[in-house]
Amino acid sequence: MKAVRLYDAMDLRVEEMASPSAPPAGFVNLKVRAAGICGSDLHNYRTGQWISRRPSTAGHEFCGRVTAIGDRVSDLAIGDVVSSDSRMWCGTCPACLSGRSNVCESLGFVGEVCDGGFADEVQVPARLVVRHDPQLSPHIAAMAEPLAVALHAVRRLAVPPGEPVLVAGCGTIGGLSALLLSRLHDGPLLLADLNAGKAKLVSDVTGGKVVPLDKTQIEAALSGGRLRHALDATGSIQAIARAIQLLSGGGGLALVGISHGKLDFDPNVLVEREISLIGCHAFSDELPEAVALLSELAPALLRFIEVLPSLDDVPGAYDRLLRGESSALKTIINVAE
Repeated sequence: MKAVRLYDAMDLRVEEMASPSAPPAGFVNLKVRAAGICGSDLHNYRTGQWISRRPSTAGHEFCGRVTAIGDRVSDLAIGDVVSSDSRMWCGTCPACLSGRSNVCESLGFVGEVCDGGFADEVQVPARLVVRHDPQLSPHIAAMAEPLAVALHAVRRLAVPPGEPVLVAGCGTIGGLSALLLSRLHDGPLLLADLNAGKAKLVSDVTGGKVVPLDKTQIEAALSGGRLRHALDATGSIQAIARAIQLLSGGGGLALVGISHGKLDFDPNVLVEREISLIGCHAFSDELPEAVALLSELAPALLRFIEVLPSLDDVPGAYDRLLRGESSALKTIINVAE
């Protein structure tokens, strides 16, 4: 079968490899239908930060069709179409036993600690897959994992009804967070991004208002109202610091972007204004809910994506995306129907 394999930083190859073996107990084999390129895939390719196996088939956002089922798997059938979780958690550490598998003490991710979905076939634990509507486009079904990340972040921020909220960063997670807020929250939605094209796309889809990270202009956009809640999906230290300055007292800032560098700020700002910094890592139990939302959100999600014809196009897409040469929020790889 064909697979896209990461050997080292800046060394990604499309090559032939053996198909997965018969699945062991508790596992299933999938014929991959579509897969998405994530910002963390690009980060790992550029830096090698999370490479734990050389080589490893990349890709943790994917959907597929069940082709083989191991022993002790009773809730799936051959031919089921499913979206996959990205997280490999142990299930036995204190975090997992407390229901916090997204902060498992030995957490790893598909595509890093095991082969991922940038391949014709993949083998994963059956506990990772969630059935979806058979009529759903595989290009949309592959969006389940990042949608679950966005849903987790929105839930963690917990904006009170009617309150304004700012989403900084209109990439995949920022755009999906804005989309969810536009459907699940009834307060004003503000958007900020240095990329005017992506900000406009997210604004057109969600109805959010594009603003600069400027307190005076934000308050003008809110007709004198105050901004207390924001979600950062940029990972930019400068944007995070600016967001802290922008927030009025009594709210919070959710951090979901991958950051580079260290934040330097006076913690008294948080104390005196009662501002919470809220870390958001992957997701906990939101994947089934995200899958259930896919059909309703499909028209909007289609406006966010571009589709690559095949796995052969992935290395070139990595380099193009790192150069910022895409107007889409998500790049989806078409693998098979």
